[in-house]
Amino acid sequence: MTAKIRIATTWLDGCSGCHMSLLDLDEKLIELAERLDLVYSPLVDAKEFPADVDATLVEGAVGNEDDKHKIFLIRERSRLVIAFGDCAITANVPGMRNQFGVKQVMERVYCENAKGGEPPASGDAPALLNHVRPVHEYIHVDVFLPGCPPPPESIYAVATELLAGRTPDLTGKIRFGA
Repeated sequence: MTAKIRIATTWLDGCSGCHMSLLDLDEKLIELAERLDLVYSPLVDAKEFPADVDATLVEGAVGNEDDKHKIFLIRERSRLVIAFGDCAITANVPGMRNQFGVKQVMERVYCENAKGGEPPASGDAPALLNHVRPVHEYIHVDVFLPGCPPPPESIYAVATELLAGRTPDLTGKIRFGA
């Protein structure tokens, strides 16, 4: 029996839509599960990002200190890193906060929208970075899988390329906003 490919997924500053699109593979997930080992994901119970991951799909942009720490750890422990969706590639919707300062964002979210609430005390929530950035501005990305979210067919194409032992080449096959 051939060893399973070790796959991880994560989401940083994003909406989880890319993971929903992954779940939209429906019965193809059963086929893939026979040959892939999902070792870390918001879809499983793993708490620590493991070593020796063959490929990691990273959804979302880098928007806070925890995201920043996690993305460096992922790069260190993954053979291939795949920017999974437009937020990971361009910062997309999370990047819309870049036109405002962190203090202004926190006041809007906690004081105005929460009807008089207060921003969390230092250390109670990850500190926001001054700007939300795409993954490739922090680490080397091997594959870019665009879409908001990427269609299930594109995710399946990436998975089958990985299973064939190839680095996925999506040139000319998919586009942003697909």
